[in-house]
Amino acid sequence: TGTSLQIVESGEILKSDLKILLETIKRRAYEFKHTPMMGRTHGIHAEPITFGLRLLSWFAQLKRDMTRLESAIKTNSVGKMSGAVGTYANLHPDLERYMCDELKIKPDEISTQIISRDRHAEYLLALAQIGATIDRISTALRTGQRTEIGEVEEAFGKGQTGSSAMPHKKNPKTSEQLCGLSRLLRSNALVALENVALWDERDISHSSVERIILPDSSILTSYMLRKLNKIISGLVVHKERMREIIDITGGAVFSGRLLVSLMSRGLSRSKSYEIVQRLAIPASKGMGILKDMAKNDQEVQEVLSNAELDSIFDLSYYLRYVDSIFMKVMEETNEEAI
Repeated sequence: TGTSLQIVESGEILKSDLKILLETIKRRAYEFKHTPMMGRTHGIHAEPITFGLRLLSWFAQLKRDMTRLESAIKTNSVGKMSGAVGTYANLHPDLERYMCDELKIKPDEISTQIISRDRHAEYLLALAQIGATIDRISTALRTGQRTEIGEVEEAFGKGQTGSSAMPHKKNPKTSEQLCGLSRLLRSNALVALENVALWDERDISHSSVERIILPDSSILTSYMLRKLNKIISGLVVHKERMREIIDITGGAVFSGRLLVSLMSRGLSRSKSYEIVQRLAIPASKGMGILKDMAKNDQEVQEVLSNAELDSIFDLSYYLRYVDSIFMKVMEETNEEAI
């Protein structure tokens, strides 16, 4: 029962930390709502998105983490006073109910010598999933700070040292730290799952482990949430660089829309693909601008006018539903729009 109360109290602290992080990410998502950047799949340029949408995706995932944490707190809001094997041999069940009422928790529906450890596992799994989200965000920030990308960077204070040997460096050290610490949360969750299977009505194989994993994971999750909030609050966003990267492949990222436009004019998919690939791959290698190449290509000119091609290569086409996506996320997560 005492452990249950500690989990509940710890969970409430984590909810507060998570709420602060959610507000920070939400604020910055609206700040960069219409800031275009390159969307990537497999690490390769795909189609344009906005940095606000990327932040919004993180926000939505953290909201799900909040739901999981709240569920775990509720699952652990139970106590027991049912005797050595859960049969109330020397105590009346009413005493258990009275105790739990005083502690503002519920009596465990059925207990042995202990409260079943699947409840603890749910809590630690919720923390591991928060850690996984932090890992996802931190990995994206580390990638974005790579020298050849340079879209974002952690705030760098005056007099701060990036590398003792290379003074020019600004390393994403806190994001790296968070990626590493998320591994501990996952490993502790695995141990919690292994604690579920105890002998009969109880052994103590779980006991020594819980003295480590429950406080460590709770404290660590709070630390990680606060560290990430500090990163996001001070994150330096290079809008111009994001726009440059969209153009770095000569407009090849518009190849999908060009493909569909050719097909809509009656060309087969295979023929349309052949034409676009013939033009897009050289453009992506710096050998031309795809729009100009399309305007000068006889097969394209036979079905699409220059005005239509200008429309096809309009960046705003890809971002026309950004407001709708924001509205949908806020509605589904019961949040007010900024």
